[in-house]
Amino acid sequence: MTTVTSLQAVTPAPAAEQVRARRRAHKTPLASRAGVFAVMLFFAVYTLVPVWWLLVTATKNKGHLFTTNGLWFSHFDLWTNIRDVFQEQNGIFARWLVNSVIYSVGGATVSTLLSALAGYALAKYAFRGRDLVFSIILGAVLIPDVMFALPLYLMFSEVHLVNTYWAVFLPSIVSPFGVYLSRIYAAASVPDELLEAGRLDGASEARIFWRVAMPIMSPALVTIFLFQFVGIWNNYLLPLLMLNSDTLQPVTVGLANWREGVNQGIPYSVTITGAFLSVIPLIVAFLFLQRFWRSGLAAGGVK
Repeated sequence: MTTVTSLQAVTPAPAAEQVRARRRAHKTPLASRAGVFAVMLFFAVYTLVPVWWLLVTATKNKGHLFTTNGLWFSHFDLWTNIRDVFQEQNGIFARWLVNSVIYSVGGATVSTLLSALAGYALAKYAFRGRDLVFSIILGAVLIPDVMFALPLYLMFSEVHLVNTYWAVFLPSIVSPFGVYLSRIYAAASVPDELLEAGRLDGASEARIFWRVAMPIMSPALVTIFLFQFVGIWNNYLLPLLMLNSDTLQPVTVGLANWREGVNQGIPYSVTITGAFLSVIPLIVAFLFLQRFWRSGLAAGGVK
């Protein structure tokens, strides 16, 4: 008994207790944590209050939009408002939604693929002028998209593509930020040894890219797709310049035209409810793509 007691006395504390002791020693002061929490709470409120106002206002009867509390529900009439949105101007809102889906999903998909190809090539292949090409792409990231609107309009007018789907779709498939992110992620996450093993096994470069590099790069590609999807969906200036036909416009331009037509008989409730409906696809896309981020991060943690 005495021997066992002596051994217990000299036995070091378990590893878990040691870790907890170190955490207590390096614990962040309460004031710092409170400050960080306050900043995060401020930005959360700043972001969510407009969305909450939009949701609440979209549910109200059009006769009580400005006579009730703007941040709370009253005179619930959401389904009537939605019906009015899809009946306004012979149901053109549905066409605007379809156009936005075509521009956003198609443009983001092609842009993500091109970004993955370009970024992988810049990261894994050595060729003359590679650094110069990457520097030009990095410089293009710093230029605001609005600077390209007028030159693009002049270019597309010369080839007679103005007022067509291509006038909005083709500029949407180019993403300097996507190429930059793909190059950085491929260089950091795709091991050269894995590529060499594929070449030794006789796999072609295309097969190595599709079967080896693409799955590893999936978290970055999901990020690129979401950024492009949101950017194209919210794009206003480019389709405003390129498109004259109402049937080709995305939902952003259509809602802006409705807002300007309030004095021409278009109810304000129709514009607000349409804006609320136009936000839903962005929320759905974010929630759907979250699982790919989690799976990609988990795979990276295992490796």
